[in-house]
Amino acid sequence: MTDRPSAPVRVLLVDDDPLVRTGLRLMLRGATDLEVVGEVADGTGVVDAVSRLLPDVVLMDVRMPYLDGIAATRALSARGDGAPAVIVLTTFGDDVNVVAALRAGAAGFLLKHAGPDEIVDAVRRSARGEPVLSPTVTRTLIDRLTTGPVENTRSAEARKRMSTLSRREREVAAAVAEGLANSEIAERLYMSVSSVKVHISSALTRLDLSNRIQLAILAHDAADH
Repeated sequence: MTDRPSAPVRVLLVDDDPLVRTGLRLMLRGATDLEVVGEVADGTGVVDAVSRLLPDVVLMDVRMPYLDGIAATRALSARGDGAPAVIVLTTFGDDVNVVAALRAGAAGFLLKHAGPDEIVDAVRRSARGEPVLSPTVTRTLIDRLTTGPVENTRSAEARKRMSTLSRREREVAAAVAEGLANSEIAERLYMSVSSVKVHISSALTRLDLSNRIQLAILAHDAADH
């Protein structure tokens, strides 16, 4: 008996610019394992579209006129385990909004001018539950995020949450906040790469976080400045 082919990854496009949506649709059309199941022009229609179309991945613009991508991402994250993975679409110089979207539960981000191969790969990875953020991107985001002081209330809350982790989990989280790759964390902490992955996964579960960039931001907020 032959294996049945797996169902294609269902993708919802959310952007107020019809040209951007057309471009994304054309890019994704060439991948036989991906299927664009719908398009939405504003964040106000995202929750309803997700309920009707059941996408696995949402490509979400940050800046939209009525309900922005951050609020729409937050609304999807509130759905719990049934929520699709959200990839934020952004432009250069939009780091503050990117971090806000990642705090809201986005799985990662892509530049709007990314190439077709990069976009297709990002959709596939996010559908598998992998964050669409390289360690270099993580380091850049954290560097830009940390140019100003952390609010006292946010810092105190972050320290309280981090205190629920084991010592080893906190050490790994601090290394993630520096933008280190798993192999670099393993070398620094004298651990195997597989152990690093286990500690990151357990920290995410304990803290009810979606991805490693959220862990990095929380660890940064909890650190002394």
